Amino acid sequence: MKTLNYEVLKQSGYEGYILEDAPIRVLQFGEGNFLRAFVDYFIDVANQKVNWLGKVMMVQPIPMGLTKLVNDQQGLYTLYLRGSEKGQKIDAKRVISAVAGCLNPYEQADYDRMMEIAASDELEIIASNTTEAGIVYDPACQLADCPASSFPAKLTQVLYTRYKAGKKGVVVLSCELIDNNGKELQKCVNQYIEQWQLDEGFQAWVNDENIFCSTLVDRIVPGRIRDAAEVAKLEEINGYHDELLDVGEVFGVWVIEGPQMLEDLLPFKAAGLNVLVVPDVTPYKKRKVRILNGAHTGFVPGAYLAGFDIVRDCMNDEIVCGFMNKMLYEEIVPVLPLDKQDLLDFAAAVSDRFNNPFVNHELMSITLNSTSKWAARNMPSFLEYIEANGKLPPCLTMSLAAYIALYTNEVQALTDKGLVCKRPKGNEYTLSDDRWALEFYYAHKDDAPAALVNAVLTNTQMWGRDLSEIAGLEAAVTAGLELIRAEGAKAAFASCL
Repeated sequence: MKTLNYEVLKQSGYEGYILEDAPIRVLQFGEGNFLRAFVDYFIDVANQKVNWLGKVMMVQPIPMGLTKLVNDQQGLYTLYLRGSEKGQKIDAKRVISAVAGCLNPYEQADYDRMMEIAASDELEIIASNTTEAGIVYDPACQLADCPASSFPAKLTQVLYTRYKAGKKGVVVLSCELIDNNGKELQKCVNQYIEQWQLDEGFQAWVNDENIFCSTLVDRIVPGRIRDAAEVAKLEEINGYHDELLDVGEVFGVWVIEGPQMLEDLLPFKAAGLNVLVVPDVTPYKKRKVRILNGAHTGFVPGAYLAGFDIVRDCMNDEIVCGFMNKMLYEEIVPVLPLDKQDLLDFAAAVSDRFNNPFVNHELMSITLNSTSKWAARNMPSFLEYIEANGKLPPCLTMSLAAYIALYTNEVQALTDKGLVCKRPKGNEYTLSDDRWALEFYYAHKDDAPAALVNAVLTNTQMWGRDLSEIAGLEAAVTAGLELIRAEGAKAAFASCL
């Protein structure tokens, strides 16, 4: 079977939207599954809906990457957006034609081409997702490197080339999963300007003429389809082989922090896409962390002990789903500082996302680093509920008990891979977390419930404070832990309903 390209796509009889030629208006650092299912998808829809007519040139951020695969397919790839929306199963296919190609800047010709695009009149946007470790200042990087190794140093090289060409500034959309990603990227660029002793005019141009946007990205992207039989079936239907086939969930939202004029400058709002330009991304990050991530961390430890293995099955259980919904709608949503209808809509979308019929999201993968996750995702809601209501939130309190139960259920060993425990149904599981947290639980594995709970709540390294000072909490968590151990986590969840 022939590999996807424009000629093969025409022969396949594909009838969807395709844009073959357009100027390169986006330089994108990163070529992985997420950017292709998110940023490049949004650009592709904007091209179709509002005739933006812009192409993306990808830049491979590290020496090994997808440049050859992208260029062999002339930038084309098939994207499936799959999931559940208001209870309806969705499986939508789209061939993305927004990508012009990919550059490997570690090859001189591609480095020169990157700088040619940097100095072009058409360039308007620089987007990136170079992983959480991508936005770092590495003083070993030099201006003369072709290219510099760190992403911020490469960006400084690109911007300096653009400045020397006398071109206008660009919008920088950072999608890395760190707080204040745009501000941190801008900070790194300024560090290179100072290290490389570049002129003051350039520094003023970088900070005054370019807009570095911190952004919040939200779309689960499983990426590859691992079932060879399913891939073969899809290729038979499509009429071509696609090395870059990508899969994401239907839900997607992009919150961009910046001046209001960006709504008109960027093509997304006019295209009807779920892209928001806001003065401060913080409340939206809080919404995602507290509702989406907080729901996961809140119910998963108990659900796993209750015998569940994937998120979707939890959503189809009346007690586990009921526990999650009560936690969300009665304990988390009411204390968040955003429009209540917006919060309710987001919470409803979370239920759809968790019930995605195409994604087998394993509970054990969600338990990674549960100690810091509970502190960051659930404890703020927990404390704010107490402050607002003068009493303990029953579901979040039970969630804390379930977290402790997960880390202490028939502890078997502490190995290099993590803390080995045993589930009520008999199989062993290994918890991965900060080493000090695992060592703490291993040291307390034989404690009686009351002593264990006291040790956990008074561990200020875990929580940043002594939680035993909260009235009634120690007794409530101890009772929850005893109930989980005696009757099971599902019975404990049911007691909250």
